[in-house]
Amino acid sequence: VDRSLVARSSLLLCPTVSPAQPIPLVSPCRPVCTRPAFRDRPASVLVRPPHSRAPRAPASALAQPLHSPSLRARPLIARGLSYRRVPLRAASPATFDTTLGSFKAELYLEEMPVTVSNFIDLANTGFYNGVHFHRVIKDFMLQFGCPNAKDPKSRDSGTGGPDGGSAFKNIKTGATIKRNKGGNIDDEHALKASNELGTLSMANTGDKHTGGSQFFINTVHNDFLDWFSPGDSKHPVFGKIVSGMEVVKKIEATRTDGNDNPVTPVMVKTVIITM
Repeated sequence: VDRSLVARSSLLLCPTVSPAQPIPLVSPCRPVCTRPAFRDRPASVLVRPPHSRAPRAPASALAQPLHSPSLRARPLIARGLSYRRVPLRAASPATFDTTLGSFKAELYLEEMPVTVSNFIDLANTGFYNGVHFHRVIKDFMLQFGCPNAKDPKSRDSGTGGPDGGSAFKNIKTGATIKRNKGGNIDDEHALKASNELGTLSMANTGDKHTGGSQFFINTVHNDFLDWFSPGDSKHPVFGKIVSGMEVVKKIEATRTDGNDNPVTPVMVKTVIITM
């Protein structure tokens, strides 16, 4: 059985509802998907519609082959149908201090200036401090960054983001960038880096320009989530874990409930950027 094909059909972006019952836009700071069903979409990492259960696939269905021989190896850069490794210029690392330990990630500021500047602005203003991982799926990914997840058991976890209309500075160019009314930034499809093991990638609703504060850490190589891959899942990579991967794996191994929420909450106490 082709596991990637199973994975692509095992998770849905939204719960199945009838066309007469669209999912309402109830989050004041984050638009959610209003389409009735997504049976044909691949497994993805999304900003969850409010009060919905995330369909869960068995671990065997989500398992993907590990194509990355080394955690510190640079991401795979796609050129046509082939991949090659190229050096990237990374910003000083971001240090995540969690209740299960610390890990560091390098950020691709030169290649992904808008996405990384957005992340650094949120980190430096304390946006991520006290937020919990709200979605953990073994052999897939860890999702984080929703402000509603400061309450680890909030039913709105996965629906939040930055304030609409808020602004931040593009660190590379010095320009001021304004988030849209939903608190989101434009998709930055500039770097063809694959969703390898240990990479940081933007979450979204499945629609264009719906990334804000939420992102995920790939715990296997999820190449079907690449923005340049076939299908509707478009998740650009903007960084990669460079140390503390054992902490990431410890978070991945934590027991979860039916909504993929850790039974014992895992909190990020601080995110520190060293410039």
